[in-house]
Amino acid sequence: MRILLVISLFLALPVTASSQPTHKSHESPYAGEESRSIKSLSANDIAELKRGGGWGLAKAGELNGVPGPAHLLELKDKIPLDNKQVKSIREIYKTMKNKAITEGKRLIAFEKKLDSQFRTRTIDDKTLRQILSDIAESRRKLRYIHLSTHLKTPNLLTEVQIARYNTLRGYGNNLCENVPTGHDAAKWRRHNNCN
Repeated sequence: MRILLVISLFLALPVTASSQPTHKSHESPYAGEESRSIKSLSANDIAELKRGGGWGLAKAGELNGVPGPAHLLELKDKIPLDNKQVKSIREIYKTMKNKAITEGKRLIAFEKKLDSQFRTRTIDDKTLRQILSDIAESRRKLRYIHLSTHLKTPNLLTEVQIARYNTLRGYGNNLCENVPTGHDAAKWRRHNNCN
């Protein structure tokens, strides 16, 4: 009788989580992206490329203290830039934007072609290699367009303006601590509201 009571109590105990079978999810992190018009590009990617946006391609310049024209124009009053600088930077930006829009549309077309070939199951190795080559070349051109534009801005700016830009963008270049060579430290700090 005691044995039956112990067995029935044991069977009545709840099953712990560790003794339950585990089922790992096999869901892809890409789930939901299969409905994209171009699988490899999000709607935001496409919009950014169509508008000539940076798409993160100029980080090597931007994050190493070489200002980009779009952000210089956004911050022109806080840096501050004079009218001649603004005019020159606007011209650089306009040229860059036009080239970036053109190349961005080419990249979208190549990605769309790749997507279509896979969707219709008409792709072969030779075609895949060619499309990937086209995509790589287009991305290279697009990145060059953005980075080469960053190369043009330092010649238009003073060291102080570049330092101010980097501080405003939040890039760890502490404007109050990194006084440019040749400047009086106290005046520099006062001018930049460091007190």
